[in-house]
Amino acid sequence: MENTRRDFVKKVVVGATAVSAGGVLPGFTARSYGRIMGSNEKIVVSMMGVNSRGKALARNFSVQENCEIAHICDVDSRAIVACKEAIKDRQQRVPEGYRDFRKSLESKDIDVMVIAAPDHWHAPASLLAMQAGKHVYVEKPCCHNPAEGEILVQAAKKYAKVIQMGNQRRSWPNVVKGIEEIKAGTIGKVYFGKGWYTNNRGPIGKGTVVDVPDWLDWDLWQGPAPRREFKSNLLHYNWHWFWHWGTGEALNNGTHMIDLLRWGMDVDFPIRVSSNGGRYRYNDDWETPDTQVINLDFAKGVTMSWEGRSCNGKQVEGSSVGVVFYGEKGSILIPSGNSFTLFDLQGKVVKEVKDELKVDPRDLSNPSERVDALHILNLFDAIRKGTPLNSGVESGFKSTLLVQLGNIAQRVGRTLNIDPQNGHILKDHEAARLWSRKYEKGWEMKL
Repeated sequence: MENTRRDFVKKVVVGATAVSAGGVLPGFTARSYGRIMGSNEKIVVSMMGVNSRGKALARNFSVQENCEIAHICDVDSRAIVACKEAIKDRQQRVPEGYRDFRKSLESKDIDVMVIAAPDHWHAPASLLAMQAGKHVYVEKPCCHNPAEGEILVQAAKKYAKVIQMGNQRRSWPNVVKGIEEIKAGTIGKVYFGKGWYTNNRGPIGKGTVVDVPDWLDWDLWQGPAPRREFKSNLLHYNWHWFWHWGTGEALNNGTHMIDLLRWGMDVDFPIRVSSNGGRYRYNDDWETPDTQVINLDFAKGVTMSWEGRSCNGKQVEGSSVGVVFYGEKGSILIPSGNSFTLFDLQGKVVKEVKDELKVDPRDLSNPSERVDALHILNLFDAIRKGTPLNSGVESGFKSTLLVQLGNIAQRVGRTLNIDPQNGHILKDHEAARLWSRKYEKGWEMKL
């Protein structure tokens, strides 16, 4: 068992440092990884939502030194069994299973709740966890709508808890190095950034009302969302494409790329947001766009754009996902993996930093386990030592908000004017109504 943990740690360190033409940042050394992972203070974890991505996270958390998963929570009883099986070779403790994660929160033994349930659960579950005295690791997006994100930022301060959002590239060493190149002025002033995501998703068909399966607690799955009948084409992934529970491809995958752009361009809230696109490829129940271009203008004279193509997998710059920063002296490409390439104004490669670890962004559950472990370790270091988070909820919410504003612009069909001080929508009552959502009675988020 311990050999399994040590082997994993060794692969993280070796893979993250095996690079060319520049290597990793000085702070990202094998020795520093060892210090982080060598802490004697055990962190006990509860996992919420373990059908796919959550199961992959459970495997990652369970292999970290001095970390132990005590509880596995899911409204799908089959997922609990599968997750237990998935981590049995990674830790000695056999976790308890809970259909209702609130039972897990009652335990004084739990230090951290990891939330990988559907989007409409991210903020409400995070708030309940903090109110129960737990730290939080919440998958992106941190909230279903902007109002929830504002509540989470306030809650983290009120309850003095650590909450990390799962935009893991903030902790990938060579991505950090690429961003530092930008901030050091290597390509001069950056005035435009472009991000993208491509895939070949199939149709979801026309769902019919069917009986709820005996393995599913449909009422608890809906939780804070107003009740709807169970349909045949919702679980376990297609809920992403319904506004009632999901946030579309923009927040499903665009959040990662917009976050990199916002980070590298050193901006917070925009002054103007527009979005074009729609559900074009198939005639089915899918509500959110399968083709979307979001444009954001900022007061400091920079623009960023994100292109999402859910149903046409033609790559951009040789990668299905990535960003490019365009500056006065050149450009920097950060593709799917833990790497970056620097170009001059003629497009000639000036510097290339690569990583031997392979990342598959189209793997729905576990695209990059080993480098993602660094994000988990940053969370642990924040809890144990007070180290700053690489993606705390305040930063995570700002990036989430940018793509949420794009979705709101898409839904109302016009450009939004934004207050650059706080990101709020100006003089558009219809759009402002989408700042928050209606809740099932009794499930409202309250500080």
